[in-house]
Amino acid sequence: MGALDSDPTIAWLMRGDPAIRWQTMRDLLSQPSQTWEAERKRVAQTGWGVRLLNKQKPDGNWGRGPYHPKWTCTTYTMQVLRRLGLPPRHSAAVKACRLYLSQGIGEDGGINFWKARRPNSETCVTGIILSQLAYFKPRDVDLSGLVDYLLNEQMPDGGWNCERHNGAVHSSFHTTINVLEGLREYILADGSRVSQAIQAEARGQEFLLDHRLYRSSTTGNVVHPAMTRFHFPPRWRHDVLRALDHFQMAFTTPDQRMADAIDLVISRRRKDGRWLLPSRYKGAVFFEMEVAAKPSRWNTLRALRVLNWWESKHAAAPRRPR
Repeated sequence: MGALDSDPTIAWLMRGDPAIRWQTMRDLLSQPSQTWEAERKRVAQTGWGVRLLNKQKPDGNWGRGPYHPKWTCTTYTMQVLRRLGLPPRHSAAVKACRLYLSQGIGEDGGINFWKARRPNSETCVTGIILSQLAYFKPRDVDLSGLVDYLLNEQMPDGGWNCERHNGAVHSSFHTTINVLEGLREYILADGSRVSQAIQAEARGQEFLLDHRLYRSSTTGNVVHPAMTRFHFPPRWRHDVLRALDHFQMAFTTPDQRMADAIDLVISRRRKDGRWLLPSRYKGAVFFEMEVAAKPSRWNTLRALRVLNWWESKHAAAPRRPR
């Protein structure tokens, strides 16, 4: 991209929240780890990160528990904190992680916050919780049971579907991206099932690639228009930019089956070099990080790092420090 430090779009990103700045420093400016790590620590001290931390209750939960109410509960608040880059082993996050482990493990090894109503764990939520546990790294925690559950739930087409126990025979984009993110965090954390997780991840990625990330593998039609809109935070939903961001995080070799999705991302770039935030998903939030229909630092950051990865064509990138 050339002269990134003088690029007006980069300068605009660097005027944002610490969560935006440290990822810009790492992913777009390639600054030394000690520089961006110092900025990442500020996520817990100011801006969006500390605003969410201040909403945590004494018992370690947000909202009224692990999954209620839906978008201001512990699960989705912790997912935002992970995306912000709250440093691993932060005490507030570790406290919440231990609640998952004490309250959420089902008899089948997955996450089941609804044991009184359903016998089976929820695959999508298990992927979400695994991503948090592997990222925040509470000490002396064995995540192999969650990984084994997800390995057992993988479907013949390579993906995952929360409705498998209700007869679903085709994987879900939504469930698959949540599981892939969980497995990727687990792989980066060097868990005891890494080799199996890598194999499962590759099969799940192949499922998405077979569908060009958002199209039917039989008709070629867009599966759902929402998959072409780049919401942030994405919650449990799949979209093109979220999928591409996973592939770059996994250092996957760029594949021509992603080209259609890449073109879509490029087409959304404005003349000022920025990407907009679409209208947000419905549901209560603690506060709005960005304004809908306005330029989005989140989407601009994510789109630029995806395009950098795509353009580099590096088959074997160095492992990113966490």
